[in-house]
Amino acid sequence: MSDINLSRVYDHEPSGDGKVYLVERLWPRGVRKDAITMDGWLRDVAPSGELRTWFSHDPARWDEFRRRYVAELDANPASWRPLVDAAAGGTVTLLYSSRDQEHNSAVALRDYLLSHLERPGDRE
Repeated sequence: MSDINLSRVYDHEPSGDGKVYLVERLWPRGVRKDAITMDGWLRDVAPSGELRTWFSHDPARWDEFRRRYVAELDANPASWRPLVDAAAGGTVTLLYSSRDQEHNSAVALRDYLLSHLERPGDRE
């Protein structure tokens, strides 16, 4: 089974294991673009600016944020399909910048991607 890992961009230590993608709409503050070893920056898979602003990292809004973000992802499969394809072939790490390790878009995205990965027996 494939793994989808999360790593805060400020703490990320490249392991050489699998593909690494930044999944933020905005470049992380204080990080030089050449300082991150990654396979891609997928801006379009991140929540819209409007949703990000509304959420404002408020844990009380987490459930509604997840619902709205899933709706955005459902409407734009081209944004997340490359991540599912990469995860089907091995380990993928999603880089994020939020301080909150439990209530951030990468957590919601990982759960969404895992729900879209083919499980053994899905093709039967």
